[in-house]
Amino acid sequence: MNKYSIRMFSLTIITPSFNNAATILHTVTSVATQSFPPAEHLIIDGASTDDTLNLLQDTAAIVYSAPDKGMYDAMNKGIALARGTIIGILNADDFYASKEVLEQVVQLFQYTGCDAVYGNLKYVAADAIERVQRNWIAGTYYPGAFVNGWMPPHPTFFVKKSVYEQYGVFNLDLGTAADYELMLRFIHKHHISLAYLNQTLVHMRSGGASNQTLLARFIANRNDALAWKINGLQPRWYTLYAKPLRKLGQFLG
Repeated sequence: MNKYSIRMFSLTIITPSFNNAATILHTVTSVATQSFPPAEHLIIDGASTDDTLNLLQDTAAIVYSAPDKGMYDAMNKGIALARGTIIGILNADDFYASKEVLEQVVQLFQYTGCDAVYGNLKYVAADAIERVQRNWIAGTYYPGAFVNGWMPPHPTFFVKKSVYEQYGVFNLDLGTAADYELMLRFIHKHHISLAYLNQTLVHMRSGGASNQTLLARFIANRNDALAWKINGLQPRWYTLYAKPLRKLGQFLG
């Protein structure tokens, strides 16, 4: 498929940021150097007080900076502003695994006519990004997979804007489980069509908010249960245990 044939799709990448001066330029560069660059890269900044905004001045990214209610609020702002037909979200300390990621994602939308594309993710050490600590192989979705603890890695989840318009955005009441709730709602409840790109799409620096402490993990699991409840869905007795247990095989020695 040639580049012209995929131009029917326009792509918006949204990056929520707050005091990410140490990594933001790496993230922006990983977007700007894609073989199929997005129509726009929106940086939704929460009024950073470090050097983040100064560093972004000489980039092609479109920057909006104002106080917000956290990263999911920033994502919702970006979704409202997005002009692309497809939306991807890349956090301010993440980066794409290769320069061909966005081209391959858009080609898969074109080939399949799907509503969303997802792939695999690698967690890397924050102080040594060449060292992989965890390899998340998402696997092919099957109906009911969420009941067995499955979910795709959210940074690899690219969705048509029309899906957000039809089924809503991130629920800020869910804390760090907001991405889980959104994907549960889109995929398990509303049965959007998915395509799986079986390769690593994103590298994520370790240290995410939901994994920092035992208390954070407990709160995240409690919010996972709430995600099912507010959607009128019933998990199995083992569902919320299976979700964290599925991660154990992803860690590398």
